[in-house]
Amino acid sequence: MSPGKMSCIVSQALAFALLGVFSCSGSKDQNVAKVASTSSPADTIKLIRINSPGEKGFYRTGQQIEIAVSPVMKSRVPDSVVFSYNGKRVATVVSEPWKYTIAPELISMTGKRSVKATAWKEGRSQSVTRFVEVLSDIIPARKGYRVVHSYPHSRDAFTQGLVFDKGLLYEGTGQETGSSLREVELTSGKVLRQHNLESSLFGEGIALLGDRIFQVTWQNKVGFVYDKATFRVLKKIYYPTQGWGLTTVNGSIVMGDGSNVLYFYEPEMFTVISRIEVYDNEGPVSSLNELEYINGEIWANIWMKDLIARIDPSSGRVLSYVDLKGLLPDRERNADTDVLNGIAWDPEGKKIYVTGKKWPLLFEISVIE
Repeated sequence: MSPGKMSCIVSQALAFALLGVFSCSGSKDQNVAKVASTSSPADTIKLIRINSPGEKGFYRTGQQIEIAVSPVMKSRVPDSVVFSYNGKRVATVVSEPWKYTIAPELISMTGKRSVKATAWKEGRSQSVTRFVEVLSDIIPARKGYRVVHSYPHSRDAFTQGLVFDKGLLYEGTGQETGSSLREVELTSGKVLRQHNLESSLFGEGIALLGDRIFQVTWQNKVGFVYDKATFRVLKKIYYPTQGWGLTTVNGSIVMGDGSNVLYFYEPEMFTVISRIEVYDNEGPVSSLNELEYINGEIWANIWMKDLIARIDPSSGRVLSYVDLKGLLPDRERNADTDVLNGIAWDPEGKKIYVTGKKWPLLFEISVIE
């Protein structure tokens, strides 16, 4: 056997072993190629296109959403199409028309939501997804206020969190080298106890749950759980976002991250169990700061505004705003006076207290409904 012939045989064997598609002469073996193609892992199929909802669709809570698709080819009609809303299957359709209307009662929460259709044909599938934005169906009224009483407040307190409990205020303050947890006498503004955070930490919201006080930090992604009676640190908690406002709702810790999202945390392991996206009738309401739970609503300061948003915790809708413009008189302001921030609720006396960062006064207010 000549060296050239031997080389051809070896090359042919190697080609079949590795590729299974070419002969020594370089011509394609159609049968082998067909087998290789059939066993390919890229087993995709294009069956449908989505017609509705459109790109960047806007809806409102309580409004129905129609999902409609059509076959890409008349000769390749799906066996079935599964429709899903926000990750949950809502219907399966097995014949034309390939559409389904999501009932208004399912469109109950504000925020960005996914609408998906998955078509099946002979055991193979294709999914198409659109994202919609659900706004609130409520036009929130702007409520006024009346000052019932004013109390002294420490001008050095960069207020980030505020809680009322049994005649005392608990206050979390911020800024590097100035963050603390304080127990404050309401009537005099006197600081009765104070625990200072490490100088590298920027303190944020606080919340009271039983005999424990939770406090988070801004960008450090670490918080603390204290014994209320002693301010002794019981443990640290960790979270992946920024920490802003904090409150408690039905045994959960609710935290904001500066956006329009509020996260509901299980308090023991501090893991997220749910979340809401806060919207009014025009769009997302961001920069949610200090939080308080009052009569079934989450009240939130909006950073850099003299507004408090009253939020439905089950849907994310803004129910109304409290406009506190002019609350701190100009004569009480100086160069260090910062924004409105701090809401506390006395559930027994039905009293609402508000203040701001480095404000000299804390106010009891009533809302003009």
